Amino acid sequence: MLARILPLAPPADWQADYRAARLTAADLLDRVGLTGADLPYGLAPAPDFALKVPPHFLSLIRRGDPHDPLLLQVLARADELVDDPALLTDPLEEAGFTPARGILRKYGSRALLLAAGSCAIHCRYCFRRHTDYGAMVLPAGGHAAAVAMLAADPAVEEVILSGGDPLTLADDRLAALLGALAAIPHLSMIRIHTRTLTAVPARVTPALLALLAGLGKPVVVVTHTNHANEIDDVVAAALGRLRGAGVTLLNQSVLLRGVNDSAAAIRAHALRLFAAGVLPYYMHLLDPVAGAGHFDVGRTEALGLEQALRDTLPGYLVPRFVREVPGRLAKTPIWQLAG
Repeated sequence: MLARILPLAPPADWQADYRAARLTAADLLDRVGLTGADLPYGLAPAPDFALKVPPHFLSLIRRGDPHDPLLLQVLARADELVDDPALLTDPLEEAGFTPARGILRKYGSRALLLAAGSCAIHCRYCFRRHTDYGAMVLPAGGHAAAVAMLAADPAVEEVILSGGDPLTLADDRLAALLGALAAIPHLSMIRIHTRTLTAVPARVTPALLALLAGLGKPVVVVTHTNHANEIDDVVAAALGRLRGAGVTLLNQSVLLRGVNDSAAAIRAHALRLFAAGVLPYYMHLLDPVAGAGHFDVGRTEALGLEQALRDTLPGYLVPRFVREVPGRLAKTPIWQLAG
């Protein structure tokens, strides 16, 4: 059954939700009806990666449940403090793929633009949680140099906006950047990776829809969600408006211990995505980033989950289970990995 698409309420300042996302662990626990004594795991007392949970995402966390899969994605647990030399601050070695500020050239015909240095939500498993965005992201004063470099390279057929989260940019900055990219003749498409759509669904404003619909190039938006509970009717309505603007919607997830590490959870998520008009795309194994090792699910277990999904879902709803290996020109299917 297709999700019922509801009209978005007009709140009108999506940036207010963005600003309200900063909170302490005590604030977060209080708002979901928990105390430190309720937790079977400890808290990180002073995490170096601040907590950030926008009001809409916060409203979807089950009250009184320390194991809620949305809570576990945003709460800084004591496990983050475990020192493991196998975990890295730059697990994908991105510093070595940066020909100019704001540009990553990791994949053959595709270039990434680090368009923004902030996110609407801080996911505890983020592989860029240690990134020095001041040195890597496009400068606030402009994007001309990066766009000129891409325009001079006919091998680049697709530009992927990443960050941070590109949809945290104000409309005028986003419009200027997208307009400049759309004017590059050899670009076939523009892709936007974002967590904002489900964390702050009010970001899907008439101005954003008009911008994306009017670019004159195919636009793909890849949402980042990990669990069916992240996609309520409000989020589904926002996604429906993007589809109405001609945007192709895909989703990528990260396989996370305690969050979505069962075939039942991934299957329910895939069906909820499809009901909202989004196709599952990638299921990433966790990148070995310092502070997130407690989320790791091993390759053997992941292979079993992938097979279980193939046994119970049509192929177009089974995400590709992959790992990003530094230096490779594309994501690597996990069946190709050693061990």
